[in-house]
Amino acid sequence: MTRTRLAVAAAAALLFAAVPSILSAPARADDQDFALIERGRYVATTADCVACHSLPSGKPYAGGSALQTPFGTLVAPNITPDRGTGIGNWTEEDLRRTLREGIGRGGKRLYPAMPYPAYTRMTDDDIRALWAYLRTLEPVSNAVEANQLPFPFNIRLLMAGWNLLNFEPEPFKPDPQKSAEWNRGAYLVQALGHCGTCHTPKTMLGADDTGRALQGANLQAWYAPSITADKRQGIGGWTADQLVAYLKTGANHQSLASGPMAEEIQNSSSRMTDADLKAIAAYLLDRKPPGTQAQTATVAADDARMRTGGAVYTDTCMACHGGDGKGQTFLFPTLAGSGVVQADDPATLIRLVLDGSRAVATDDRPTGPAMPPLGWRLTDADVAAVVTYIRNSWSNAAPPVSADDVAKMRKTLAQVN
Repeated sequence: MTRTRLAVAAAAALLFAAVPSILSAPARADDQDFALIERGRYVATTADCVACHSLPSGKPYAGGSALQTPFGTLVAPNITPDRGTGIGNWTEEDLRRTLREGIGRGGKRLYPAMPYPAYTRMTDDDIRALWAYLRTLEPVSNAVEANQLPFPFNIRLLMAGWNLLNFEPEPFKPDPQKSAEWNRGAYLVQALGHCGTCHTPKTMLGADDTGRALQGANLQAWYAPSITADKRQGIGGWTADQLVAYLKTGANHQSLASGPMAEEIQNSSSRMTDADLKAIAAYLLDRKPPGTQAQTATVAADDARMRTGGAVYTDTCMACHGGDGKGQTFLFPTLAGSGVVQADDPATLIRLVLDGSRAVATDDRPTGPAMPPLGWRLTDADVAAVVTYIRNSWSNAAPPVSADDVAKMRKTLAQVN
């Protein structure tokens, strides 16, 4: 699970409990099943466990990655098989209950920061394989105080009430009307990949709003866009091959992955098999948005914001993204027709203009182009105007952005940078 996914679920749970350490004892040399262990390594990769449970300068899976939330601090636990500070005293059943029920060793209730609402759908075989792999990790002594939330958020028992309202353990249920590939993709998205943790809007209590599954959500000053087949705000204009390319390399005909998605691609999807990536594409591109999508009015070209934004764009953005907004494949993302650009929530676009970003570098595409920060020389009004212009040019259509929106993002970035 990624650091950002940890943030989403933690902030989502609001009033409820904390993340403890998980998992179990080191494997003995005489009982290792190497095929099973390799499968477990792949399960851990698909679930992106290393991103949350590792510090950049630390040992893999030794924990210590801190998450600042509005309610206090959560720290990812040590899940190496160290008996003193990690998972060395756990059993396979402890792991199974953690993943399936959100209840750790000794009955400690977890935050959905460890996304058990998704992992509850994991198969017995995948849990067994993950268990076998985790037991082979190098034991690392690294004591982690996972729950650093203040009262009353540090009361784990509160999670019992949250679970009663928002969570019911359930296995993955294949759709007999769909192909094996589609069902494999559904399993990867719903369970191991826990994509909804970032891409599904939350209810007032912080649970996934299943009626709007995968339709986009705001987290940590980024907007995880819709990954449904919505043609305007989602990925409905992409082909299966283009989606596979994005997940495999971090780049395709339209987009470059940056921010939290760059982390996911680098650690997880770029290391998945082509067959699994094709399965994900088959599932996601079949996720039609429900009902009739409301038409968004375009801001008129003669609007003062569009005139100002057009001038800023010509001076600052056109050299890379082009006068037609089509950018340069694999170097500068396309703005025309982009789902991120046209999202109802402009957080990602505002953030990129203010703070810049670097695209992910993968084995297949080792060059990670960078977007320079522009907030140091553009006023809030300038940023609002150019973002409004981009969101309403080249057949794009999206609500305008105000200087207040930009000021709020600037303040947020000052706190997190």
